[in-house]
Amino acid sequence: MLDYMDCCRPEQIVSVDEAVANIKNGSRVFIGSACGEPQHLIHAMIRDENIQDIMVFQMLSFTLDQYLKDDSFLERFALKLFFVSIPMQNAAFEGKIDYIPAYLSEIPKFFQSNQIGLDVALIQVSPPDQFGFASLGISVDVTREAVRSAKLVIAQVNQRMPRTYGDGFIHVRDIDFLVFCDEELVEHGPEAQDPETARRISRYVSELVDDGSTLQVGYGQLPYAILPFLGNKNDLGVHTHMITDAFLPLLKNGVITNRNKNYMPDRAVATFCMGSRAIYDYIDKNPSFYFGTADFVNNPSVVGQNDNFISISSALEVDLTGQVCSDTVGRMFFSGTGDQTNFIRGAALSKGGLSIIALPSTAKNGTASRIVATLAEGAGLATLRADVNFVVTEYGIAQLQGKSIYQRVVELGQIAHADFRAGLIALAKRNRYIFADQLPPPAKDLIFIEKYKSRVRLKNGKVMSMQPLLPSDEIAFRNFFYSLKKETVALRFFSDIKTFSRKMAQSHWANLDYRKNISLIGVVRKKGNKEIVAIGTYSECTNQRAEIAFVVHDDFHGLGIASSLLEMLEKIALDNGFKGFCATVLPENKGMLHVFKKRYPDAKHHLQGNEVEVVMDFNA
Repeated sequence: MLDYMDCCRPEQIVSVDEAVANIKNGSRVFIGSACGEPQHLIHAMIRDENIQDIMVFQMLSFTLDQYLKDDSFLERFALKLFFVSIPMQNAAFEGKIDYIPAYLSEIPKFFQSNQIGLDVALIQVSPPDQFGFASLGISVDVTREAVRSAKLVIAQVNQRMPRTYGDGFIHVRDIDFLVFCDEELVEHGPEAQDPETARRISRYVSELVDDGSTLQVGYGQLPYAILPFLGNKNDLGVHTHMITDAFLPLLKNGVITNRNKNYMPDRAVATFCMGSRAIYDYIDKNPSFYFGTADFVNNPSVVGQNDNFISISSALEVDLTGQVCSDTVGRMFFSGTGDQTNFIRGAALSKGGLSIIALPSTAKNGTASRIVATLAEGAGLATLRADVNFVVTEYGIAQLQGKSIYQRVVELGQIAHADFRAGLIALAKRNRYIFADQLPPPAKDLIFIEKYKSRVRLKNGKVMSMQPLLPSDEIAFRNFFYSLKKETVALRFFSDIKTFSRKMAQSHWANLDYRKNISLIGVVRKKGNKEIVAIGTYSECTNQRAEIAFVVHDDFHGLGIASSLLEMLEKIALDNGFKGFCATVLPENKGMLHVFKKRYPDAKHHLQGNEVEVVMDFNA
């Protein structure tokens, strides 16, 4: 402590009991957030029975949970929390705490404007340097403005608090009392997720994360379970509200480099940190981190300055129109508003940005669906349907942005748990969300079709994704059909088909089982959107042979697309017990005949009237 005497006034340095004795009855007391909360000060304040009728404001609270079963504590202290942390959930259910719904980015404004007046701020800081500057360390968030707004500031000086760069420096002259006490910080990690569910969700999320993207990862168990599965990415960046241990492997292995960030490059930007001593030591005096205030870091206009920004957050429920609930289970408060919407809207402002809501498909040990026809009675609406972009469960990806209610129902029904799909479609029909003849998605787990996905670089340099056709592709499928030339349609369907109706589409979905009958689509990006450029289909014609057919968009002929689809379809057919293909081709379709001959030089050709029958055996 003697090293700090040169920058501290002697009267500032007091014992903890002397410090908290300055808290007057009826005071409005702010306590530092989350793992940065000053435990030594909290315990001393509660221990002093002369302190009465205190209103406590805190963003994320952990230590106070120890006292919530004590009636005398509840008589003396009223808790006002901006977020219901996991330890506080039972207290929220029992009505022992009061929840203030607010965007975290707006809380500093509440303090500054005196809308929430503060008499006292209890904070924790690192030891001051030779210039008198201490650091708020892992809790800059809303704490910085609380310090500026409070009439009395009491700081616990703890050598275990990391010193972080950014907006969290406070000069000792702005602190009224300093209490020196070294103790381990609060440590916190998300509860364990079902590993298989997390793995499956993470695989889908990974498909949406390109190299060089800048990530925000929301509060909750699942988003942080996803991070370990991004280890195959390159040069990711970070602009998020919270840093946890889940980032550590990606940082240490060079996956997160921040070098491609166009806004605040070379630094991971955050407002606070929650985790273990491992992450606290990593960020200590580490210039590659910038800890800013919530009103800056979480501001959508700031977030949107990051190109290729990806927001990943979770939810408790998503209804079939795309509305998201993330803070309540019915009427019971479960977490908080946070800044999910701000980051989602920031992603919408970002050049090349997107947002992802990731959640398991079920709750309550599989007995309840998290994809619901309507949000539960009393559920809080965290994110509007117009803001939602991608929703991901362990059963796939639903893309909602720019989609109609009908399309959203199909997309979300498709990624619901198989046990609930038919029921959701029935409720959607009752709510008049979809057409009466809409078929429900297959009532089975289609995870096996994930191995039927692949990517190939075409001769023109574009990357084409190959993936099974799903009911949610109906609009894109119809758009593809109507974009084809009359001659191309005739070569594929042997007749001049002029329309592709919903009835035809429904008939097609009814026949797909992805083993005996499957359609693969080739998809490429066009102006930020993905468009179908080819379709390849096989359907069982005998127990060991499948009939195959292709159609490739006229603008993509000669790029090797049919050959790539044929190769992939053969792998799928082999996987499902077929020994060969057959096809019926018009003689003038020389391109398709060439594709078959190239892959199956020993194929047998038979002219039947105006059609050529081709029989092809697999070499495997």
